[in-house]
Amino acid sequence: MNQEINLVKLQEENKRLTELSSKKDETVSISAHQIRTSLSAIKWIMKMFIDGDLGKLSGEQENLIKKVYENNERAISIISELLLINKTEDIVEKKYIYSKVDITEIIDGAIFNFFGEAHKKGIEIILLPPEKKIEDVRADKEKIRVVLENLLENAIKYSEVNGKIFINLKQIEEPSKTLEISIKDTGIGISEEGKNKIFEKFFRDITAKKKEPMGSGIGLFTVRKIIETHGGKIWFESKEKEGSTFFFTIPIFN
Repeated sequence: MNQEINLVKLQEENKRLTELSSKKDETVSISAHQIRTSLSAIKWIMKMFIDGDLGKLSGEQENLIKKVYENNERAISIISELLLINKTEDIVEKKYIYSKVDITEIIDGAIFNFFGEAHKKGIEIILLPPEKKIEDVRADKEKIRVVLENLLENAIKYSEVNGKIFINLKQIEEPSKTLEISIKDTGIGISEEGKNKIFEKFFRDITAKKKEPMGSGIGLFTVRKIIETHGGKIWFESKEKEGSTFFFTIPIFN
């Protein structure tokens, strides 16, 4: 009898803690979104000053505005990382809803979303024409979008100015019909020491830290979990200072 009472109490306490955790995550997300919105508004006003849209600045004024702009960018980056960490568990654990997905449509959307960022760094994104028409895949559309956007964002972030990014699609027939997607950059690459840990949660390679000090190390962990849940594989080839290519497979819709 006592054991049954204790079990009920444990279940009630677990339910209470789960609800508290959910409310905390929701509060963090709402607050972070509000802060990021305000910071983004400040960013574009400062950009107008820097670009001379609101009149010519003196040299000293321009230098000060640029410093404020850079610090504002870092603040936006921190908030974005906070949102990503908060969202990651939800993305990975949430139920997967599989359907017939046109992967080229998602790739086109990802390229469009990051065109501005790539253009600012002089980076060209090249979608290579496939050897034959690509069939639809079996996927959770939103989660595969997260994968593609994460890999493309990393390729841009860790590429040098005037670099190139190549996206390639290859359909594989044997042993089972799958689609192999690769995203190749001409960026900083991954150190030999970091190659075995690159998909670990919270890990950031030393080359990435030097290029971009801010980061959570959660993105590639999330990407790996999503691809493996789809029944696919993910791997990479990389050489320091020469770039990286990330590959992943996903089943063709039957």
